[in-house]
Amino acid sequence: RAPLRECPDARTGNARDAASGVYRTFLKRRVVGETTAGIRRPLKIPFRILVSDLACSRGERQLFKGLSFRLSGGQAMIVTGPNGVGKTTLLRVLSGFIAMDVGSIQLEGTEDGGTVAQSAHFVGHRDGLRAALTVRENLDLVPSMFGPARVAVSDAAARLNLTPLLDLPVGVLSAGQRRRAALARLLAVPRPIWLLDEPTSSLDAASQAIVSALISDHVGSGGMVVAATHLELGVAARQLQLQADGAPVLRELSA
Repeated sequence: RAPLRECPDARTGNARDAASGVYRTFLKRRVVGETTAGIRRPLKIPFRILVSDLACSRGERQLFKGLSFRLSGGQAMIVTGPNGVGKTTLLRVLSGFIAMDVGSIQLEGTEDGGTVAQSAHFVGHRDGLRAALTVRENLDLVPSMFGPARVAVSDAAARLNLTPLLDLPVGVLSAGQRRRAALARLLAVPRPIWLLDEPTSSLDAASQAIVSALISDHVGSGGMVVAATHLELGVAARQLQLQADGAPVLRELSA
């Protein structure tokens, strides 16, 4: 099986010298937003994330400490807790956007020693869409940067019920429609790890069900999901509860 083509990492600058001016422009976070994280590396099956004694602070305040867990392909974990305890921060640490204070994050199963960030999609609070472009044009950016696409834009859009909106500018869409357009990027160029921050924000009940089915299918096909959400994932999942005192609690949840 031929390895997937690698593209530059927007945060570390790996292989940036090989990137064209167009690549460098698209890789800036002001264009891509927070919907992608690094480059996809070929993974062996099984693969797993090992997090050990992780701690992170923002400013003078420590959000969590002593966080350790293991998660394998085919598993999901939801991150819960009150506002301000570090749910978004944890996802951003895993995706490589911000640094941890102490601890280690390892990805086992890569053929070339890649990181979690290099094998993941990250969807954050911001949709990372360009208002002046149509939904189709926004979705076309993902394979143009990280291609080749394995799923046609039309098919990815159909899965998120976006077909009637494909040729509309993103700027005229509702918040829920923009959220679905951002989530469709997960399908355009598949990656094994999904890091999702409130993926159902602004979505109605029908759209929440669509996202739940996407997550279930991804995990069922051997992928991994770490999501800060109160959504019922529809699959057996672990729950990581972050608390105000900084001590995380890990639980096993049934489907």
